[in-house]
Amino acid sequence: MFVEMKVRGLALDPMSNMPIIILRDEEDKRSLPIWVGIFEANAIALELEKIATPRPMTHDLIKNILEAVDARVVKVVVTDLRDNTFFAVLYLQIGEQEYTVDSRPSDAIALALRVAAPIFVDEEVVRKAKTLEVAKEGGAEPVKADDPERLKEWLQNIKPEDFEKFNKA
Repeated sequence: MFVEMKVRGLALDPMSNMPIIILRDEEDKRSLPIWVGIFEANAIALELEKIATPRPMTHDLIKNILEAVDARVVKVVVTDLRDNTFFAVLYLQIGEQEYTVDSRPSDAIALALRVAAPIFVDEEVVRKAKTLEVAKEGGAEPVKADDPERLKEWLQNIKPEDFEKFNKA
């Protein structure tokens, strides 16, 4: 069983300083934090903020390729959580044929936002992740997707040194 979720914001984990995507269901009853890299968080933040880049970023390129071959992203699904790693699948349709493609959730979400595809999470993943409220437990207030000022501030405050932290992994 899948639960449809929306990107409700981005936050920084105060312990690891890693970006977190906050997914929440429609009723705001369940949330799912997904820790991602700085580049992936930037790709999502740029789309949430509708900031145009001078040249296509990777997810824009993928969107353009899919459009060029008349493929459609039907949905993306966060399918599993194993060893603290999330897994996702893209569901693509070309003509009458449907294809599934393995993906990192951050890439799947970045693409889903660009093509307005629904984002689903397997119920079991929500259970495994032991839903938590990042704002309450982590002390950092999430940057909400519908708060353009905070999102813009988050993007503007990322420094080159922040990128070095995430290259060591």
